[in-house]
Amino acid sequence: MSSVSDWMNKKLYYLLLLPSLIIILVIFVFPIIYTTLISFHEFNLVSTEKPVFVGLDNYKKVILSPRFRHAVLVTFYNLSLVITSTILLGFITALIFHQSFPARSVARTFAVIPMMATPAAIGLIMMTMYHPTLGVANYFLSFIGIPPQLWSYGPKSVIPAISLIQIWRYTPLAMLFMLGGLASIPEEPYEAATVDGATWWQKVRYITLPLLRPHIFVAAMILMIDVMKQFEIIFVMTKGGPGTASETINILLYLQAFSYFYIGEASALGLVFVAIMMAMILILLRYRRRKF
Repeated sequence: MSSVSDWMNKKLYYLLLLPSLIIILVIFVFPIIYTTLISFHEFNLVSTEKPVFVGLDNYKKVILSPRFRHAVLVTFYNLSLVITSTILLGFITALIFHQSFPARSVARTFAVIPMMATPAAIGLIMMTMYHPTLGVANYFLSFIGIPPQLWSYGPKSVIPAISLIQIWRYTPLAMLFMLGGLASIPEEPYEAATVDGATWWQKVRYITLPLLRPHIFVAAMILMIDVMKQFEIIFVMTKGGPGTASETINILLYLQAFSYFYIGEASALGLVFVAIMMAMILILLRYRRRKF
């Protein structure tokens, strides 16, 4: 009995980790392995034929497809608009809410409400607001003399219109990251700068921004991951339209799998999408090491 008890004491750490390890294997590892296997097969969900091994053909179809290349461009166009605007607005709002003023806590609470809204509900509401003739967006524009816009109903304006919604939704998240960074900055550098006669902008440029850079980087990386896999708002509002104007990689992946039922190609597309995201994360991490 003593030997069994000794063995249990030595292996208790691993035994306690075992349930979590099993859950991780079932939820994460198995789907990845299964998706990888399916990606090497021609597999149509509505076909009665068994999946046929085709090697790398699905990956060739995906990478060489003009529709995939267009989806990549749309994805990065949307990503660039959202990330740059969100980081900038998040920084500005963080500077504002870092100051002391009456009812600051209440204002902060209202500022993070967009994060709590359901993406599908946001998409339905904004689809109505963006309607060219019945929506209130063009009604408000008429007050300042701007002609009616097509918003999400036009091929050229659809991505900026959708990006505007995502900027509104993600700005509070960026603000929270930067508020945490601002709270960690000591007062001494600002006091020294004040004694030296530095202006407000010089303090922001030479003290706040350099010290806040790690927090901005983390916010940008998390936002990049979330924006790249954005699905609900785009699907509810446009389903990738008009035409393929708002068809991101995620929307194309959904259509391949659940509209056309090409499960093999969809699996290959999903893995390529993951590879793109991993490559971007690695690039950002390498950039972070050089800067910090």
